[in-house]
Amino acid sequence: MNAAPESNAAAFVARYRATADQLCGDDRVRALREAAAETLSAGGLPSRRVEAWRYTDLNPMLRAGFSEALTVIATTPDLPVARAPHRAVFVDGRYRADLSTLGELPARSLAEVIPHASPFLNTVAAASQPMVTLNTLLFEDGLVLDLPEGEDAGRLELLAVSTGATPTSHHPRHLIRLARRARLTLIETALSPAGARHLHNPVFEIEVAEDAHLAHVRVQREAETAYHLAHLGVRVAEGGTYDGFVLNAGGRLSRSETHLQLNGPKAAAHLNGAQLVADGQVADTTTALDHAAPNCASRQTVKTVLAGRARGVFQGKILVRREAQKTDGYQMNQTLLLSEEAEIDSKPQLEIYADDVKCSHGATAGALDPDSLFYLRARGIPADVARSMLVRAFLQEAVEIVEDEAAREALEEAVQGWWSLHGEAA
Repeated sequence: MNAAPESNAAAFVARYRATADQLCGDDRVRALREAAAETLSAGGLPSRRVEAWRYTDLNPMLRAGFSEALTVIATTPDLPVARAPHRAVFVDGRYRADLSTLGELPARSLAEVIPHASPFLNTVAAASQPMVTLNTLLFEDGLVLDLPEGEDAGRLELLAVSTGATPTSHHPRHLIRLARRARLTLIETALSPAGARHLHNPVFEIEVAEDAHLAHVRVQREAETAYHLAHLGVRVAEGGTYDGFVLNAGGRLSRSETHLQLNGPKAAAHLNGAQLVADGQVADTTTALDHAAPNCASRQTVKTVLAGRARGVFQGKILVRREAQKTDGYQMNQTLLLSEEAEIDSKPQLEIYADDVKCSHGATAGALDPDSLFYLRARGIPADVARSMLVRAFLQEAVEIVEDEAAREALEEAVQGWWSLHGEAA
């Protein structure tokens, strides 16, 4: 009898078996981990034959060897200037209290409060999603934030730094909950030094209660040798708003996947973003937006800039349930190709079961406008400067959507950093 083929996630499961006694968790968490191990052992991680992963190949990540037990790195990395009065710092996936400034904010390390947080794990993020399954298997820490009713917490910075000292994987699990009428601006930044080899697999479980407002800006600037696979599960209640923006500007492979449900009337969601992709890189923005209640609105604009032999992916699905009458949904994906070798795979989708809705979607792709380039060159502007101006103008519409000044500055800095590295070759 032939033996069953080994799962492509066998190395991750083996790592779990070797470190299970050291991973945080109570009996419920251990049961979740065991279920995740069984799922990965049986089915593995998705191949391109799975429709949701048709355009994104995980094989290079699986061959990279992020399977050894995590080594705790005692180093203190250089950190960027703080952009908020509150800051939570994670180094190689673990919370660093000595580098963080949470003050009176009701936020804690997941590893410290796991018995309290255990009932909320896998209640927003779907356990059936492959990167959630992998995260559940191996998470060691994360941020737990519970904002009480009516509190305006201002701005919080979540900084994830991977040192790249060894080729390890990090799987933080972040639980963010805003009670009724609470407000927060969360600026999340992922960084690693040039040449760092690591897998960063964060999962967020976010709940926005009635009339609460969360502005969540995510900036991914990790090394071009790294892999970044993020999953966000979000639920928004009546009158609540999730205002999200993600900028992918690093990583050999980056995928930002968001599953969001509007659960109450007059809830709103913004899932905007931009992808800056250089030669040899792949960036994937995948979203699934579920209108499950009437009188809700959603907006999504994702812009992609591709240079060299870069590849971008956009998959966006809007589901309007039968009871979600008077839905207002908009989705647009726009791509700027700076090379004839660049490739974009765009798949916007609408699935509508209600009859009183206003929904639209679209996708465009093209090169720099030669007339605009000629106009600038005719006025004495050098070719590289003219190209930079046109690329920035293309991105500016997306970045201007972000209202918070500090968050917008973080995005503009990332755009400038990417162009300074890749603009000449674009």
